[in-house]
Amino acid sequence: MTTSTNSSAPARGGTTASRSPWRDWLALGLLMFPVLLVAVDNTALTFTLPAITRALDPTGVQLLWIVDAYPLVLAGLLVSMGSLGDRIGRRRLLILGSMGFAGLSAATAFAPTPEWLIAGRAALGFFGAMLMPSTLSLIRNIFPEPNRRRLAVAIWAAGFSGGAALGPILGGWLVEHFWWGAVFLVAVPLMLPLLAFGPALIPESKDPAPGKVDAPSILLSMLVMVPVVYGIKAVATEGPGAAGLGTMAFGVAMGVVFVRRQHRLEKPLLDMSLFRNRVFSMAITANILALFSFNGFILFLAQHLQLLEGMSPSAAGVAMIPALAAAVAAGLVAVPLVRKVRPGYVVAAGLAFSATGYSMVAFGDHDGGPSLLLAALLVLALGVGSAETISNDLILGAAPPEKSGAAAAISETGYEVGSLLGTAVLGSILTASYQRNLRLPAGLDGTLSGTSLHNARETLAGAVEAANLLPASLSASVADAAAAAFDSGVHITAAIGLVLMATAAVLAAVVLRKVPKAA
Repeated sequence: MTTSTNSSAPARGGTTASRSPWRDWLALGLLMFPVLLVAVDNTALTFTLPAITRALDPTGVQLLWIVDAYPLVLAGLLVSMGSLGDRIGRRRLLILGSMGFAGLSAATAFAPTPEWLIAGRAALGFFGAMLMPSTLSLIRNIFPEPNRRRLAVAIWAAGFSGGAALGPILGGWLVEHFWWGAVFLVAVPLMLPLLAFGPALIPESKDPAPGKVDAPSILLSMLVMVPVVYGIKAVATEGPGAAGLGTMAFGVAMGVVFVRRQHRLEKPLLDMSLFRNRVFSMAITANILALFSFNGFILFLAQHLQLLEGMSPSAAGVAMIPALAAAVAAGLVAVPLVRKVRPGYVVAAGLAFSATGYSMVAFGDHDGGPSLLLAALLVLALGVGSAETISNDLILGAAPPEKSGAAAAISETGYEVGSLLGTAVLGSILTASYQRNLRLPAGLDGTLSGTSLHNARETLAGAVEAANLLPASLSASVADAAAAAFDSGVHITAAIGLVLMATAAVLAAVVLRKVPKAA
C-alpha cells in the first residue's frame, strides 16, 4: 500500500518521531473518547425514539429531523472544520469542539418540545464537526509509519463499532431508569478525560503553510449539503414534486459553484486534486455506502425489536451486541489480512457481505420473530467492519501528511453522509411506505381522539400507542395493520440496500484491484 511516511510539522516545531511509543498509544486512547461519544450518541438516540415520541409527540417528519439534524449540520461543516484544523491546529480544534459539545448536550437533554430538540441536535452538529476530522487527522500524524497507522485506524474504527454496541445498552438503561434526556448527559463525563489530559498527551499538528479561511467556500459547502438532503427527504416522503426536486437541483448547482471556486483558489478549502486519485475516490465511496447500509438497517431494526417484538430498549440493545461486536472484530482482523490479500478485495468482500445481509431481509419472512433480522445484522456488521477500516486507511494513505486534516474531513464527511443518507433516504422511504400501505380498520373515528388517530397514521410508534388505548378486538387489528405496513417498507428498503451494496462491491473489486498488499 503506497503511503507517505512523513509527518506534518507540529505547531511548535517538534516532530512526532521524537515521542515515546507509549505516549502515542495514550494519545490514541484519549482520542477514543470523542469517537465513542459520537457513536454512542447516534445509536443511543435511535433506541430512545419511542420514548421521545411518547414524551414530545413529534410528527413523522419531526421524528426524522430529530435523527437527521445533527448529521446534516455535521456533514455540511466537516470539510470546513477539517481545513480549519489544518490551519489553527487540530488539537486546538478538538478541545474547543469537546467543550462545546459537552455543554450543549447538557442543555439539549432538557428539551421541552420537538423543535427545541431538533435545534439542539443541529447545534451539536456544529461542535461535532470539530471533533471527528480532528481525531482521524491527529492519528495520521501521531502514527506516520503505515503498519502502526493501520492498526491505529482499526482501533479508531473499532471505537465507532464499540460505541454503537454500547449506545443501545446504555441508552436503553438510561431511558428505563431515568428519562430519554439522560442519553445526552453522557457526553459530559466522556469529555472530561480528553479535556483534562489531552493538552499534555496529544501533540499539536497543523499545515505548516496554511492559507486563509475562505468564508464563501464554507457557506457554499452548507448550501450543497442542506438542500440536497432536504430534497431527498421530501421526494422519499411526498414523491417527486417541485419542492423536493427544486431544492435538490439548487444543491447540485451550488456544488458546481463550490467546485469551480476551489479550482480558482490558491489555497482551497477542499483540495479537489485529492479526488483525481482513483484509490482515494473509490475508498470514499465504499465508506459512504458501508455506513449507509449499516445505519439504515439499525434504524428500522431498532423500531422492529421494540415496537413489534415488544422488547424494552435495553433488551433490544443487548440482542444487537453480537453483531456490533462482530463489526469490531472484523475491523481488527482486516489489518493483518491486507498483508496477504489485496486491500481492494478486502473492501469488496466487506461490501458483498453487506449485500448478503440485506438480501436476507429483502427475501426473508419476518413473521418468525427477530432471529432472521438479527442474523442479517450480524452478516452486515462483518462486512461493514472490514470495509470501513480498510477504506479509511486507504483514504489517509493516499493523501499527503500536510493535508491530513482535509483528507480526514473528507473521510469523516463520507462517514456522516453515509449515516445521514442511511437514515434520511431509507428512513424516509420506510415512513412513506408505512403511511401509504397502512389500512386501519373502520370504526376508529369514534373510539380514538383525533390526535391519536393522526399519530397512528404517521408512525409505527403512534400506531402502537393508539392500539394500547383500544379494546382488545380493535387493538389487535390496528397492531396487525401497522405491522404489515411497516414490513412492506422494510422489504423495499432492504432491496435498495442490496442493489447498492452489490454494485459497490463490484466497483471496489475493479477500481482497487491494483492496490498492493501491505508490507
